[in-house]
Amino acid sequence: MRVVTTREELRAARAELDVVGLVPTMGYLHDGHLSLVRRAKKECGAAIATIFVNPLQFGPKEDLGSYPRDRERDLALLEETGCDVVWTPSDTDVYPPGFDTYVDVEGITDGLEGAHRPGHFRGVSTVLSVIFNVVQPTRAYFGQKDAQQVVVVKKMVGDLGMPLEVIASPTIREPDGLAMSSRNSYLDPTERERAVVLRRALDAVEKAWQDGETHGALLRSAMMQVLDAEPLAEPDYVSIAHPDTLEELDHVDPAVGALASLAVRLGKPRLLDNVVLPPR
Repeated sequence: MRVVTTREELRAARAELDVVGLVPTMGYLHDGHLSLVRRAKKECGAAIATIFVNPLQFGPKEDLGSYPRDRERDLALLEETGCDVVWTPSDTDVYPPGFDTYVDVEGITDGLEGAHRPGHFRGVSTVLSVIFNVVQPTRAYFGQKDAQQVVVVKKMVGDLGMPLEVIASPTIREPDGLAMSSRNSYLDPTERERAVVLRRALDAVEKAWQDGETHGALLRSAMMQVLDAEPLAEPDYVSIAHPDTLEELDHVDPAVGALASLAVRLGKPRLLDNVVLPPR
């Protein structure tokens, strides 16, 4: 496995590979990230991972400085997956002096995380545009846990005619159902025990959907009833949205289905999760 830092080193390493699957990360890797790398390696023959804590996607009151980092551990884990190349750039490798170009994907970034974290998706779209341009991957792999990010990236790639395929891979969960996330490390023991309420809320909306419910308000209520019963849970939002446009739905078309998602604070940590309500 080659570890490179500059754009020039990365391009030289990429030139030696043919079909490449890319897994962009911010490090502090868990089994969810590693499953993406293994899938990229299996499906493409070669895998490139990036480790970069992107300052552009953090707001002024967010956790850039305290975001967990463990480069040596991450590299050891990636080597075990068979990853071919890892790019670990500095801020100036990604954003050289004088950098003044940004990418905005409008519309689908207005709600959900976009409404609660202004500028977040501008940072995501900009850094991924840089990474895609330098790596030139055949496919790029993302976890379904960050569902809005997947929709935004697919939209950006399609609108700009980028020659790559965006692959969403199922959310990897802990044994109790909590979605794996680097931010789970912020949870204290009590918060970690209570965090499974997110999974229970999604179980409730899945059951309501399977039982025939199509009203958006009642599907949202199914999630809120579970969250309201947990004193530590402070929801930022619960959402029943169109899976492609992310428009909030009053009524879910059974032939289309919906994305059920939520963001919940448990003390200081803020956790995301979602499930797709499939067509029926």
